[in-house]
Amino acid sequence: MMIPIRCFTCGKVVGDKWEEYDRRIKSGEETSKVLDDLGLTRYCCRRMLISNIEIIDEVLKYYKKE
Repeated sequence: MMIPIRCFTCGKVVGDKWEEYDRRIKSGEETSKVLDDLGLTRYCCRRMLISNIEIIDEVLKYYKKE
């Protein structure tokens, strides 16, 4: 998980909502309904979850254990 803990614009905590958001989106729920249910009403906070890309799996390919 590489989601930022707080919204860059307003400072609201959004990191704790990522797992629930991801689970519900993958199950086929509508994005706007999920964000509303999670209490993310500001567009800046919604942006934090919608625009997040999980790249940790890609980065780990290049990690060299010493």
